[in-house]
Amino acid sequence: MKAALSTLISSKTLSPHPSSSSFSRAFWLQPKTLSNSPSFITLIPSKTLTTNNYSRLRLNHRKSLTSSIMASAFKPEEARVPPALPLPTPPVNKFKIGLCQLSVTADKERNIAHARKAIEQAAAQGAQLVLLPEIWNGPYSNDSFPVFAEDIDAGGDASPSTAMLSEVAQRLKITIVGGSISERSGDRLYNTCCVFGTDGKLKAKHRKIHLFDIDIPGKITFIESKTLTAGQTPTIVDTEVGRIGIGICYDIRFQELAMIYGARGAHLICYPGAFNMTTGPLHWELLQRARATDNQLYVATCSPARDAGAGYVAWGHSTLVGPFGEVLATTEHEEAIIITEVDYSLLELRRTNLPLLKQRRGDLYQLVDVQRF
Repeated sequence: MKAALSTLISSKTLSPHPSSSSFSRAFWLQPKTLSNSPSFITLIPSKTLTTNNYSRLRLNHRKSLTSSIMASAFKPEEARVPPALPLPTPPVNKFKIGLCQLSVTADKERNIAHARKAIEQAAAQGAQLVLLPEIWNGPYSNDSFPVFAEDIDAGGDASPSTAMLSEVAQRLKITIVGGSISERSGDRLYNTCCVFGTDGKLKAKHRKIHLFDIDIPGKITFIESKTLTAGQTPTIVDTEVGRIGIGICYDIRFQELAMIYGARGAHLICYPGAFNMTTGPLHWELLQRARATDNQLYVATCSPARDAGAGYVAWGHSTLVGPFGEVLATTEHEEAIIITEVDYSLLELRRTNLPLLKQRRGDLYQLVDVQRF
């Protein structure tokens, strides 16, 4: 039987072109043999086979095999070191996210109470995840950072801002990505984002990795490093609404961080941020869409509302971007609460539409995740 089968599929027994007798068979077998690879057999209903169709099928099959071999030679799995983690199954497929674009004043108690009210309003509208702005409990300035800084690790009265976030998250059973506040740790200050789970516990703490040190003559100069210390660790956290990567404002400019989050299986990256009136109109939406498109995941941002009389004037325009780079929801510069849906089924759809994971050139370039490596 094996000998008969071998004879049946051997290229010696098959004409390289279909004859009239071939058309009369139920199926016509065409082996495809490449060096160091097994034979591939295609079964084609005879009634659909014509000379033109046959030529087209042979060409398409050859292209498919060539593409497969090229993909193997390109080593896409080696483009990430260590190899990228598979996208985890999220705990929910769909949920509502709330982006709270808040006005910020020099009154810390007022800012905390105001943020609490906004979170409650977002939750009342169905938000299971709420995102706050960068530096929402006080003015964004080097003079204010030390004054408004809190000892997050000590908690309680030493950190009234995070104490409020913890209490509200537990009471409302929601996940909160708490924007950022100035954190005091020893003799250092950090720009820090805290993530609280539905049990009110602190799930992650991200210290801004890339400090905002820029000088655009005649437009804006700001040197965060005068008072703040850069964080040392990328932050990705599993929550009740999926795996979330965290960045703060200037972090969004560095695609390598977003690529690391993508390789670690993030469904969503949250960037609380306060872009200004110079870079905001040019880069804010552009960077969000780029990070989402490049990594085929969701990107959510949240800015303070604009105060034209402040020392630092925020651009606003908090936004949710989908994995195809599409703006799903946004607002202008005034105070606002955006409630919109995140649908994780789109992640697999877009990664099927554009199979970038399988097309990377690990033979030419690699991104090394130093922390995982």
